[in-house]
Amino acid sequence: MDSEKTPVIENEEAKTEQDGAEKKDRTNAWYFAVLKFLPLAVFAVLVIIFKLDLLIAAPIATVSAVIVYMIVYRTKFDNAFDQGVNAARKIMLIFFILMFAYGVAECFMATGVGASLILIALRLGVTARTIAPVAILVCCLLSVATGSSWGTFAACAPIFLWLNHLIGGDAVLTICAVAGGSCFGDNIGMISDVTVLSCGMQDVKIIDRIKHQLFWCLACLAIALVIFYFAGSGLPNVQGNAEEAIRAIPEEAFDALRAERPSAALLLEQVKTGVPYYMVIPMVVVIVMSFFGLHTMICLGAGMLSSLLLGYIAGTANLSSWLNELLFTGFSDAGGWVVVMMMWVAAFGGIMNAMHAFDPLAKGVVKISGNVHHLMGWCGVICLFGNAALADESAQVATISPIVREIVEKNVETENEKDAYKLRLRLATFTSSMGIYGSELIPWHCFPVFFASIANAVYPLKEGGFTPFDIISKNYLSFLIVATLLILTFTGLDRFLPGFGLPKTARLKKAKRVAK
Repeated sequence: MDSEKTPVIENEEAKTEQDGAEKKDRTNAWYFAVLKFLPLAVFAVLVIIFKLDLLIAAPIATVSAVIVYMIVYRTKFDNAFDQGVNAARKIMLIFFILMFAYGVAECFMATGVGASLILIALRLGVTARTIAPVAILVCCLLSVATGSSWGTFAACAPIFLWLNHLIGGDAVLTICAVAGGSCFGDNIGMISDVTVLSCGMQDVKIIDRIKHQLFWCLACLAIALVIFYFAGSGLPNVQGNAEEAIRAIPEEAFDALRAERPSAALLLEQVKTGVPYYMVIPMVVVIVMSFFGLHTMICLGAGMLSSLLLGYIAGTANLSSWLNELLFTGFSDAGGWVVVMMMWVAAFGGIMNAMHAFDPLAKGVVKISGNVHHLMGWCGVICLFGNAALADESAQVATISPIVREIVEKNVETENEKDAYKLRLRLATFTSSMGIYGSELIPWHCFPVFFASIANAVYPLKEGGFTPFDIISKNYLSFLIVATLLILTFTGLDRFLPGFGLPKTARLKKAKRVAK
């Protein structure tokens, strides 16, 4: 009888040992999962709490990711850092495009392309009731032309704030219109660094993404124009003079602009002195060539050359200044900050993805998604929260893009590459739109902080000064962009917008297995 009981005892002991081992494995799994998230927490603290520039924060966060990778996989530094190098290598073409984009932006700001757009728009006439719609329209056009949201804001804020002051308008409504319009080019333009990066990370052409989201973006802009108009409908209807408003800008405001954004101060001077209207042609050249499907670098190169030729005729440029000042400044600005910063951010994202740091997040998203629209919608939410955590749109694009792409590619199947490409177009739209317009709704993000600081510098008359919450409060275009993109995706109503619907053949892989 004793011998018959022995196996039972042994089985119970084995079961206890197995339970203990499984519990230990689960504990280790949670430990490593938390440890893998540590570099992201380091990144967020450096940017949000310590206010470090990304050029410093990204390398520190990358080193922390390397250390965690070495601990988790018990490997050498070389193996860990190679994961980051490989990720940076994949976006090499983006760096060349960014240099051209910065060159075009500098040319368009300095030769009079941007000033001509402002002058054309201001001829429409402005009252306190219409200044917000006019401001957002002007800023949209200028941001598309220059690819610079901060440059557009810095150039337009003084004009519209002082014009608003002269005609008795709503300063907060006006500055929110300027802020919303200034980011339009980052969302749908050809030469924005965020546009270039978001498309490069998803391996899609910039012009294809613009076509994908064009109708939706224009619809949001049209609705925003109506909202801004009705928001100011109770204000005075006396027409203001733009030239008088520019003359009213104090010299201290120009000094502040020269310190923060020298190119914006130059553009403002051109608006003051005037430039020929035909200087708008270089922007048209870039847009038309891109819609014909030419390579992005060819389109940007044509923009730079046409700005030189027309600028020479207008007296705003010559070959020497074009080469030694404008192109040199544009290329050096790109190489001196954005290219280097993106290399480090891409390396950080590469290491984080190589150690599957975001797998728990991905599994959670897949688990709560009933169909492809739900999965894609949650990818948009991830982009928004990633932007809030990192407080910088470029860092969000470089870090989150591989995550959402992997989620979709591992869990969604399509019948052909064309449909898979369309899913990546939506992901590029998410990372860019949630990065740019999502940033304007996050009070600690660099966008509203910068906008408020510039507004206070060029217009010190607002009682209590402008705050990031003022930039958010009436930023109707940002609310529309973020809300409609998520709602249309989650509900599948995007199919009613031309070119914006997700492919009908896309299916969740788990759904197909269940069907079998």
